Amino acid sequence: MDAARLVEQYRRGDFLFATARRTILARGTDDEITGTDEDALADRVATALADRGGGIAAGVLPYDAATGTPARLVVPRTTHTAGPAHPDVRRLARQRIGAPTAVRAVPEPPIHADAVRTAVTELAVRDLRKVVLARALDVEFADEVPVASIVRNLVLDHRHGYVFGAGLPGGRTLLGASPELLVSRRGNRVVAHPYAGSMPRSADAVADAANAEALLTSKKDRLEHAILTEAVAEALRPFCRDLDVPAEPALERTPAMWHLGTRITGELADPATTALHLASALHPTPAICGTPVDSARRLIGELEPFDRRYYAGATGWVDADGDGEWTVSIRCADAGATSLRMYAGGGIVADSDPQAELDETSAKFATLARAMGLDTGTLTR
Repeated sequence: MDAARLVEQYRRGDFLFATARRTILARGTDDEITGTDEDALADRVATALADRGGGIAAGVLPYDAATGTPARLVVPRTTHTAGPAHPDVRRLARQRIGAPTAVRAVPEPPIHADAVRTAVTELAVRDLRKVVLARALDVEFADEVPVASIVRNLVLDHRHGYVFGAGLPGGRTLLGASPELLVSRRGNRVVAHPYAGSMPRSADAVADAANAEALLTSKKDRLEHAILTEAVAEALRPFCRDLDVPAEPALERTPAMWHLGTRITGELADPATTALHLASALHPTPAICGTPVDSARRLIGELEPFDRRYYAGATGWVDADGDGEWTVSIRCADAGATSLRMYAGGGIVADSDPQAELDETSAKFATLARAMGLDTGTLTR
């Protein structure tokens, strides 16, 4: 079965994971493994797959299990794997999504800008190098949220990166198109590809190139990226006998954004360490939380008027050999029956500008807005 057919067959409740390397569609539930102790969860998953004699476990890790939001992994009844979705999916028709009946910003844009100002002040007070603040958009529909159609459109829009649809507790769905690899393991090879530092894309080629150059030379964005790369490398070192960390970031692009990215590679020291163990150890990274992590987390809890739940966690899979791939759950939405909540965040450092940070989150909402056929400018005002 080719990748386009897998995307076409995806339905709410399934697990779809489409990357530049492979497309996975997992369906049904032979076993469901949940919990808030993610290290213990990784061991339980490894045991379950070993007892089963193979297969995969696929699902989601929350942003902060300490709040009581559990990780959820499913050992599926059936798993189909194909190559990359592109170019196969070109033959699929784009799905029309009905207009929402209401859109509400959480918080309102001026309040988010005020939160950024407060965060900048608190960085020095709390000895923080960076904190990530997010905002949300609640989108309501007259009928059931067309999860499968939105996921299909996300796949069509994104040749690179990680498009996912994953079941959550209570019949909800986490769906999105993340540019960022949290970690992958293939044999003894470990790869992480952290992203931090962002600039909107432009339909005008000259302006788009200028935005890319501005990002490469931005002191603020390069500092934000350096903080992230350093933290990811330090988290991986205990698991690797050697680690290669490039000295300079590279420009990475999505349809909506320019990013700074660094591809970190290493050799795994202990073959018993699975991709899920690595994902549990790495998240939340400074890309979606801040540093130091504990202090940044407390400030986020004070300034954000919602529980992140699965936003800024991780989505992915692990197999019986310990191999697997996990993406950071950003550019995503948590979909219920007739409404969904979209999230977008930005890294705040000492010289962050509140209006620029607000504009950055608006640009990041474009990933999902485009998949739903919505005008981003109208949606985020």
